[in-house]
Amino acid sequence: MLNVPPQAFPAPSSQQRVAAGGRAKVPLKPGRSLMDWIRLTKSGQDLTGLKGRLIEVTEDELAKHNKKEDCWICIRGLVYNVTPYMEYHPGGEDELMKAAGTDGTDLFDQVHRWVNYESMLKECLVGRMAVKPIAAPKGMLPENKVLGASAKDLTPSYDWFQTDNLVTIVIYTKQKDMNAELVIVDCQDKRLRGEIVMGDHSYLVEIDLDHAVQEDMAVNIAEKVGKVEIVLKKKDNIHWKMLGQSLKSHNAFIKRTDRGLFYRKCKLVSKKEVTHDTKLFCLVLPKSTHLRVPTGQHVYLKQNIAGTEVVKPYTPVLPFLPLDFKEPSHHDGAHIYLMIKIYSCGLFTQALDHLQIGDYISVSNPEGNFKKSQVQTSEDLFLLAAGTGFTPMVKLLNFALTEVSCLWAVKLIFFNKTEDDILWRNQLEQLALKDERFEVQFILSQPTKDWVGKQGKISSSLLSEFVKRSRKDSKVLICICGPTPFTEQGVQYLKDLGYSQEEIHAFTA
Repeated sequence: MLNVPPQAFPAPSSQQRVAAGGRAKVPLKPGRSLMDWIRLTKSGQDLTGLKGRLIEVTEDELAKHNKKEDCWICIRGLVYNVTPYMEYHPGGEDELMKAAGTDGTDLFDQVHRWVNYESMLKECLVGRMAVKPIAAPKGMLPENKVLGASAKDLTPSYDWFQTDNLVTIVIYTKQKDMNAELVIVDCQDKRLRGEIVMGDHSYLVEIDLDHAVQEDMAVNIAEKVGKVEIVLKKKDNIHWKMLGQSLKSHNAFIKRTDRGLFYRKCKLVSKKEVTHDTKLFCLVLPKSTHLRVPTGQHVYLKQNIAGTEVVKPYTPVLPFLPLDFKEPSHHDGAHIYLMIKIYSCGLFTQALDHLQIGDYISVSNPEGNFKKSQVQTSEDLFLLAAGTGFTPMVKLLNFALTEVSCLWAVKLIFFNKTEDDILWRNQLEQLALKDERFEVQFILSQPTKDWVGKQGKISSSLLSEFVKRSRKDSKVLICICGPTPFTEQGVQYLKDLGYSQEEIHAFTA
């Protein structure tokens, strides 16, 4: 019997891809929904064709299974028979066939690294790839070893000390301009996990503490010198002989894409109607969690639906648009606000809508590649949003108007079907009256006869009318978010109008 690891989520390298050119979904046949697939996996049918056996698969054997009616794919060393999944795949059969009979890990990571494939395909597991040991070249150090004194000097480190009632872990990031958004700390039971984000890498302190601590936790950041203190309160005032046992990823400085997502349980404390089909959910973080979601980044929500873990990305918003240009005082970092459209046939959003106040849902660490510096170096900011594609624009809009003095103009072009679909219309109109730099333009595709505003769908002519530089040489940033066809078409129209890739940032999932 092969030593196949137990089902785990997220995958070791899970992260949502956020870049231009997302993956378009294809229409599925009736009876081929996610719920239908879950039912099939629980029906007891043999989906591998191996009658429950797990085998070791050679490269030659894998290559034989490269047809739609017989398709095996390897992802991270495990081989799956995806033949029965073909008609259920939202991206279509052709997408799966790109990796037929091969190692599809890289292709998978490019398109949807965050997807819970281990749970979705667990009944399709054929076995492990047969891997031949490869000798490392002479002189090569194991991965994560630091080469050279200069590299070592830049590698973060940690220390700890204690008093009668406190334990303090000190992390020396050796990086200036450290801030609260770059520090994520969780203390669940006796497991302490502190992650410091440093560009494309992160440093992790992960320890099974020697003794229990209280829920209350403090995180102190010396921004200019890059020192982070995690202060824990002992449950018992006893002397600790050691901090605890190091866990697998402890004291590691590696690429963020090589690190799995980490989840914590958050309580639903309120749920308010925004429009006829959209609600504002407020989740509260555990007392033992320090987490701030940076502007333009998203989190994943994870729910167990009919025995299968389902994951979706959402971008946190503010509870409302502050008209005095200040962050609301009650938005203290302990709460996460999510504006979510409830689809009548949506498996995941229906499950969210059925949550009661006091229920819990798993929330991941923040993900995304948007950087505030993109706004701070711009003079004209254009936000193109369709429907709930408005959510990444909320914090971005607030940041631009409150903290970026060089901006001359901020314009939101907001596409919706009907007037009833427009999110926070009154707040946006009030904001436009308050700040002369801000302008909002609503465009409807299915307006009533009474609508006097613009109508239509995203097009080159509409964009040429509303996306214009304040002056010939002004620095422009155009952010776009919405359904995949909207985003892809919008990016192409903008490029046709002469805007460069560096001037366009697409939020896609």
